[in-house]
Amino acid sequence: MSVEVEDEFQKELIEVFVQEAQEWLEQIHVALDELQQDPVPDRRLKLVQIIKAGLANLGGSAATVNLSDIAQATFSTLPFIEELQDPARKLSADDFVALCKQLGQISAGLTRATASTVAGGSNAGAQQRQTTIAVSTLLAALHQLQARQPKSGAVHRNVIQTVIAQVEGVKRGGAGECDVASIRESLARAGAGEDKFLEIVQQRVPALIDELGRLKSGAATEAPSPERLKVVVAQVAQLWSTAQQINASYAMAFFKGLHSFLTLILQRRVVVAATRYDAVEARLSESAKFIQSWVETGRHERSAVGALLPH
Repeated sequence: MSVEVEDEFQKELIEVFVQEAQEWLEQIHVALDELQQDPVPDRRLKLVQIIKAGLANLGGSAATVNLSDIAQATFSTLPFIEELQDPARKLSADDFVALCKQLGQISAGLTRATASTVAGGSNAGAQQRQTTIAVSTLLAALHQLQARQPKSGAVHRNVIQTVIAQVEGVKRGGAGECDVASIRESLARAGAGEDKFLEIVQQRVPALIDELGRLKSGAATEAPSPERLKVVVAQVAQLWSTAQQINASYAMAFFKGLHSFLTLILQRRVVVAATRYDAVEARLSESAKFIQSWVETGRHERSAVGALLPH
């Protein structure tokens, strides 16, 4: 293989790696954001495992394509992540800062790797991939945007704060510029996940309400059919799982509680008063509306962040 062909092949490998690495970093940031909220032990362990797996994949792939600085920054973080698997180990503010610094170093390395692969591409493609914004400029704009957000409201989102944390991590890593395409891709992935979740909720909740109505119709005389209940429990479990994937904390808590309630009925074959079913149906309707508002608020914040970025 000629030197030119080898160089071109290496560039292609790095391009694929950078794309995958950005996805892993997004998953790590989402998990870390939820980990700060001090979740229950089982959820905490799952979040730590998500971070650990993402770092292991990222570091291994970086080593494979000979990006030693990224591999080193990634693997040096794993021992600390291992410690977090201990339920007694609390994540302090200093720990979060240290992790953000490490993730910032990784992001900076990815930006350098991306810049190194554009020389042989078209001018248009290179210009698109090389578009950056000064970290200090972006942070100032993000803080101003955050200050303009309503101080109160039924739906609270932390999209802007999450982006601020990511950019501050890049700054602590020593980089003076942020890759615009990377930020836009991260925002787009988060938005696509939330839109898909809302679509599932809007499809499933009316059907769940109908099923609860059927269960309620026989509640006064007998325990509900196990076969019918299993269907409902499975549908709620899917909603709970999907909410976890996008870190929708309110939806996670609601669908987890509903799952526990229905599982208890299924396992103990108890008779539940019709009024209880009425209350659950009402909560389902309210939750579906709240989730829609939650998604729309996130969409608005991502659009506002995107407007700060150069094209």
